[in-house]
Amino acid sequence: MLDLLVRGGLVLDGRGGPGQQADVGVVDGRIAMVGDGRGQSAAVSVDAEGLVVAPGFIDMHAHSDLQLLAEPSHEAKVRQGVTLEVLGQDGLSYAPVTDETLPQLQDQLAAWNGNPPGFDWSWRSVGEYLDRLDEGIAVNAAYLIPHGSVRMAVMGVEDRPPSTAELDEMLALVGQGMAEGAFGLSTGLTYAPGMYADDDELVALLKPVAAFGGYYCTHHRNYGSRAFAAYAEAIDIARRAGVGLQLSHCLLPFPVNRGRAPELAAMIDGARAEGVDVTFDAYPYTAGSTYLHAFLPGWMSAGGTAETVERLRRTDLRPRLRVEVEEVGSDGFNGVPVDWNVVVISGTRHERNGRWVGLSVAEAATTAGQSPFDFACDLVADEELGTACVMHVGNEDNNRFLMTHAAAMVGSDGILVGQRPHPRAWGCFPRVLGTYVRELGVLSLEAAVAQMTSRAAARLGLHDRGVVAAGAVADLVCFDPETVADRATYESPRQAPAGIPHVFVNGRAVVADGRLVGDLPGRSVRPGGAPLPPVVYQPVGRDREGWR
Repeated sequence: MLDLLVRGGLVLDGRGGPGQQADVGVVDGRIAMVGDGRGQSAAVSVDAEGLVVAPGFIDMHAHSDLQLLAEPSHEAKVRQGVTLEVLGQDGLSYAPVTDETLPQLQDQLAAWNGNPPGFDWSWRSVGEYLDRLDEGIAVNAAYLIPHGSVRMAVMGVEDRPPSTAELDEMLALVGQGMAEGAFGLSTGLTYAPGMYADDDELVALLKPVAAFGGYYCTHHRNYGSRAFAAYAEAIDIARRAGVGLQLSHCLLPFPVNRGRAPELAAMIDGARAEGVDVTFDAYPYTAGSTYLHAFLPGWMSAGGTAETVERLRRTDLRPRLRVEVEEVGSDGFNGVPVDWNVVVISGTRHERNGRWVGLSVAEAATTAGQSPFDFACDLVADEELGTACVMHVGNEDNNRFLMTHAAAMVGSDGILVGQRPHPRAWGCFPRVLGTYVRELGVLSLEAAVAQMTSRAAARLGLHDRGVVAAGAVADLVCFDPETVADRATYESPRQAPAGIPHVFVNGRAVVADGRLVGDLPGRSVRPGGAPLPPVVYQPVGRDREGWR
C-alpha cells in the first residue's frame, strides 16, 4: 500500500524534457512509482488533474537561518513550492560561533535574520546547528560554512591578514564543518570581516572543502564598477583551489553595467570550457536587499558593532565618509556612489524608527530636515546596525539574458524579517513560473523547472533529489501552469502566491488544497544520497543556447 498517490498530473521530472501524464506513488518518504497508478491503494490520494507535478523547488540562496527555527512552519517558502533551502550564505551565519562572536553576529545580521526574543542559541558548531534543524522544520535545509563567521571566530572583526597560527585555526574550523555535514564554503566579500581577506586566504581555506568534494559559493567583491574584475577573481579562486564555483545572486546591477550580460555569459562559458565548474543563482527582480550599513566602506566596520557605531557618531569623520560614499563609491556599496533616491528603508530594529519604513532615504531625510547622508548615518547608529533596505539598482535586460543560461539556477536571497521585506522572500519561484515563463516566454516551463530542481540538486551533489523518479526523495510540488503567480509586492510583501495547491516534503504534505498544514517533516540535508540514473538535459524551450 502506498502512503501517498498523486493522481493524473502532468509530470515534469525535473530533467528538462517534456512532461508525461502519470501518477506518482510514495512510500516511506521516497517515490515508489511513476506511471499508471490505477489499482493502487493509498493512505492519502491527491487529485492533480490539470496540474503540473514537479520536484520540489530548491532555493539555492536563502537567509532563513534563524527564522526557520523561530517560525518552523515557514509559510513564506513552502507556499512557493520550496522544499529545500541552502543556508549559510554571503559568508555570514551562526555556525560556527563562539560566546564572544555571537553578540557581534546578532547585531550585524539583525536586519537579515532578526534576533528573536528568548531564542535558544545553545549550538556552537556546524554539526550542532544541523542537529537543531533535525528537531523539526517545514522544509529541508543544506548549509554552507560562512567564511566571515569562521574568520570572526578566530580573528574578530580585524582588517588584517591572518597569522600562520590563525590560518591553521580557520582551516581546522572549515574542515570540522565539512566533516559535520556542510556542502561548501560561502564568502561575503563586500561585508566585514570577509572583505578583509585576500585571495590567498580564500584559496587556502578552500582546500578542505575540495577534499570533501564541496563547492565555493561567493558573494564576490563587487557587483558595480568593478563587477567583471570581481567575477574573474572568483573564477580564479575556484580554479586555484580546485573546487566548483557557485556565483551568488549573479546579476549585473547599476547603470554602469547596463547591457553587459552577454559579456558575463561569455566569461562564464569560457571558464566552463576550461574545466572550471561554474554555476550561478539569481532572483527575478531588479531590486536588491541587504542591511543599510552595507553602504559603509570597510574601514568603518573594523572592530565590530560598537566601534562602527562610535565612528558613525563622530562628526569629524563625516566629511571623509561622505566623499567615499557619495562621490567615490565605497567598497561596501560596490564602488558606486550611493543614490539615496533608490535606497528604500524596509525594516527597523526599534519601533521609534518604524515611521521611516517604505520611504527612500532621500524622502525620509527631507522629512527629518537632514541631508540623506547624515540621516542614514544617524539612523544606522541609532539602530545599532539593525536597519534593512531595498535598493532599486537592477537591469531587467541583464536579468532576462542571464536567466536563460545553461548554468543558471534560482535563489531567492529572501529576507524574512522587517516591516516591508523584499517581496522575493514570498514570491521568487512563482514569479519565475508566472511572469517569465507564462507571460514573457523568456523560459520554457520545462527549462524553468529544471533550473529550480535537478540542476540545483546536481550542484549540491544530491543524486536522489531534484527529480521525479523511482527511488528519489518525495519532495514534490503541484502547481497550475495557467494561474501560478506571485502576489507579493514591495508595498505588501507577505502575500502568498496563487496556483500552488499542494507541496510535499519527504512525502508529507506541508501545503494541502492551498492551506498551510503546519507539519514539520523537513530535516537538515547532508552530502550524499542514493545514486539515481544521471540527469540528461533535453534541448527544449527557449534557452539561449539550449541545455548543456
